[in-house]
Amino acid sequence: MRILAYTSPARGHLTPMMGPLLELHRRGTEVHVRTLAASVDGVRAAGLEAAPISPAIEAVVHDDHEAHVQITSGERSFRTLRRRAAHEVPDLEAALAEVGPDVLIVDSTTFGAKALAEREGLRWAVSQPSLLEEPAADGTPFGLGVRPLGPPLGPLRDRALGLLGAGFDRRSRLPAVNAGRRAAGLPPLARAAEFRHRAPLTIYYTAEPFDYPRNLPPSVVMVGPSLWDPAAETSVDLPADDRPLVLVGCSSEFQDDGAIAAAALAGLRDRYRLVVTTAGVDPATLGDPGDAVVARFLPHVPILRQADVVVCHGGMGITQKALAFGVPVCVVPWGRDQLDVAAHVLHAGCGTRVGRRRLSPARLTAAVDQALACHAGAARVKAGFESTGGAATAADRLEALA
Repeated sequence: MRILAYTSPARGHLTPMMGPLLELHRRGTEVHVRTLAASVDGVRAAGLEAAPISPAIEAVVHDDHEAHVQITSGERSFRTLRRRAAHEVPDLEAALAEVGPDVLIVDSTTFGAKALAEREGLRWAVSQPSLLEEPAADGTPFGLGVRPLGPPLGPLRDRALGLLGAGFDRRSRLPAVNAGRRAAGLPPLARAAEFRHRAPLTIYYTAEPFDYPRNLPPSVVMVGPSLWDPAAETSVDLPADDRPLVLVGCSSEFQDDGAIAAAALAGLRDRYRLVVTTAGVDPATLGDPGDAVVARFLPHVPILRQADVVVCHGGMGITQKALAFGVPVCVVPWGRDQLDVAAHVLHAGCGTRVGRRRLSPARLTAAVDQALACHAGAARVKAGFESTGGAATAADRLEALA
């Protein structure tokens, strides 16, 4: 079997795919990946064929971090995805002609690529690295960072927020979907419900109890998060004492969230051992790190095996990777879907939350102290992830699709 994986230019969207792709490779599948240029070498080092997506796609960069209101941030994000869609169609057409795959798996945010897969009638799957953008089984809406709320107030709240979400779908999600369809020569869709679950298979990288209970169609399979790390050039020397170990992670895609690292360095250093990965934030802007380990990128898995708490922006990747090791999290949601991730953390009892506008060294320290008591909740989430079968289950379903 030959498979082609096509991602958006985001490390956090490549990483979840790598677990199933490496499992397929182990089983003898020929795996080709098209992804952001900066990650091509890492994918090749893992043993897979890889090439960069079109530079025209990477040139359309997200600016949603510049917005200070959640809905405005979402509108900017989907505007970026809408602009990328037209470039994805010819880029994926060229990749398909070169690779000739039996199965195609595409990132959920590549609207042009999804439309092309549909137009060509391919055996294709969607890689869903974020929470599904639709209400949970009880009606709890997506996108506003709310937790399930029972009757009588819950249904009233959910109907009101559902109207707000439907308006956002019309203004932002649907235009992005139709931009991809237009680029692929497909007719536009009229309603948000029409663009959900169009692929024969969706690989959904989470599981209950982290996700809220859902009535999933048969095409959607929960597999938990991927634990893949790119190969590291150097090992990590952790501070050697008996203080609890905290891993602090900024977003792998620039969101201007260096304030999280700065607050951690200012508030936690005396009581905790710190390892800080800043990604798009220049470590030099954070001042003297003391005995903390600070770097743009470090492999998280060896650190998580020893960590007591993870502090992060609430990206699905680092949040779920921590929980997959049974490590509780303290989330400072910065934007995008991170308010929802934080709400899921609180609902599952696997961590704590500090609001972006309330972030301070003292508040972050108090929240980390509280997160230390959430190991039981993190263990429940870890067990839920493991019960899915993980990468092996995803590989089974992709093989069945072929």
